[in-house]
Amino acid sequence: MRGYRVATVVALSVSLPACAGRIVPPGAAGSASGAYPSRGQAQPQPRPQPRPRPSGSSVQPSGPSVSRVPDGPVRIIAATPLPATPVVTVPGAATAAQAGVLAGPPVASLPITEPQAEAARAAFLLSCPGLMRRTDASGLTQGTDWQAACQAAASVPRGQARDFFSRYFEAVQVGDGRSLATGYYEPEIAGSRERRAGYEVPIYARPRDLIDVDLGAFTTDLKGKKVRGKVQGTNLVPYDDRTAIEQGSLEGRAPVLAWGADPVEVFFLQIQGSGRLRLPDGGIMRVGYDSQNGRDYTGIGALMKARGLLGPGQTSMQGIVAWLHDHPEEGRAIMRENRSFVFFRELNGAPQGAMGYAVTGQVSAAADPKFVPLGAPVFLSMDRQDATGLWVAQDTGGAIKGSNRFDTFWGAGDTARAVAGGMSARGTAFLLLPVGTLARAGVVAPSGTVSAPPQP
Repeated sequence: MRGYRVATVVALSVSLPACAGRIVPPGAAGSASGAYPSRGQAQPQPRPQPRPRPSGSSVQPSGPSVSRVPDGPVRIIAATPLPATPVVTVPGAATAAQAGVLAGPPVASLPITEPQAEAARAAFLLSCPGLMRRTDASGLTQGTDWQAACQAAASVPRGQARDFFSRYFEAVQVGDGRSLATGYYEPEIAGSRERRAGYEVPIYARPRDLIDVDLGAFTTDLKGKKVRGKVQGTNLVPYDDRTAIEQGSLEGRAPVLAWGADPVEVFFLQIQGSGRLRLPDGGIMRVGYDSQNGRDYTGIGALMKARGLLGPGQTSMQGIVAWLHDHPEEGRAIMRENRSFVFFRELNGAPQGAMGYAVTGQVSAAADPKFVPLGAPVFLSMDRQDATGLWVAQDTGGAIKGSNRFDTFWGAGDTARAVAGGMSARGTAFLLLPVGTLARAGVVAPSGTVSAPPQP
C-alpha cells in the first residue's frame, strides 16, 4: 500500500511518514511502498499516508477482524512496554543478521489475545507463499524455514491460534530491540475520472519515460541499489521533481489516472501510497502505488515544526492539513520541498502491501525487509495500548528504515485516520521466527536450552 506505505502526531505529523506508504506492488523499490523514505529510527512520520486509503474503522480483506480501538473519539491509553535485553549495538549494521539477535521471552508468555492471534494467523497464511519464495534480505531465515508453520497455519482449529504461535514460533530481539511505531491508513478523498470544474489536481499514472535501474546488474559492489530517472540524450538523469511536475512537465509523458479536488488531500494520498477517490456520482475508484520519481522524500511536518509554524494542538497530521489549507500559498511551497512524487494505478480489489497481498487494518504493518522478513509476525510491546500486540509485516515504506521501525496499518474511515494520524509509540519489538532459527544461529534460549523445531 504504502507506496510509502504511506506514517503519521508530532513525530508522525512532524515527519509525515510514508508506507509511504506504504502499499506497493512486489518488487517496487522503496516500499509500500518504497516511495517515501521514512527515516531510520529517528523520528516518526505521518505516512503517506502512503498511506494511502474510507468508511468503517478498518479494512479486513484477508481474515477475521480484530478491534484494537473502538469507533468514535480516539483515546490514548498508556501501557508499559516489556523490557528489552541490554546490548551493545553494532554501528552501521545493514541487516538484522549484522545487528545481532537475542532470544526473547517465550511466545506463550506474550499478552496476545485469541482474536488478535486468529487475525494474525490469517494474514500470516496469506503471506506464506511469498515468505517461502522470497530471498530473506534480513539474513535470518531461509524459505524452507517457514514451511512447517505455513502448513500448520492452514488448519488451526478455532480458538487455538495463540497455541499455534506458541508452538511454531520463537521470539527474537533484533539489536537493542527498541522500537518506534507510527501509523498509516487508507484515505478517501474527492476525485473524478474526468477533469471538471472543482477537480483540477492531476493524479498521474506511471510516466512512459520513467526508467528503473538496478545498479547491481552492473557491479556487485552496488547490489541492492536502485535508482530511477529518465534518458536525456545518451545520459540517465534524475526524473522531474514535484515542482516541475506540478508545473506541468509531464504533459504528454504520463497518463492522468484521475483528478483530485484538493491539492493537500492529493499530497497526503501520495504519502499514504493508496486510497479511495469518492467520485461525483457517489461511486468509488480505488488507486494504489505504482511507482515514484526517485527523488528523496522530505517530511514536511518536521520542516514546519522547525520553522515554528505549528502551534499547540497542530502537531498531528490533522493539524498539518488544517495549516496547509489555511495558508495555501505558503503551504504549496512547503509541500514542494518534498521533491518525491508518487504515481498510481487503479485497483480492483483491496489495497495491497509490498508483498503483493491484501493488507488488513489493525493487523498489517510495514517494516524494513533488511531487518524483518516480509510476512513474519511481530509482537510490539509499546507505551500505548492500541499499538501493543501481534502484527504481521506485509508492507514496506520509504520512510520505514532500520531495525525495530514499524508503521502500523489501521484500515479506512474516520477512526483509522485519527489513530494513524496521531500514532507515535515507543517500546520493544520481538520478531517471531520459526522455531529452530535461534539454534541455527547458536543462540541459547532464556531457559538455557537450544530450540528445536516442533514435531508433527
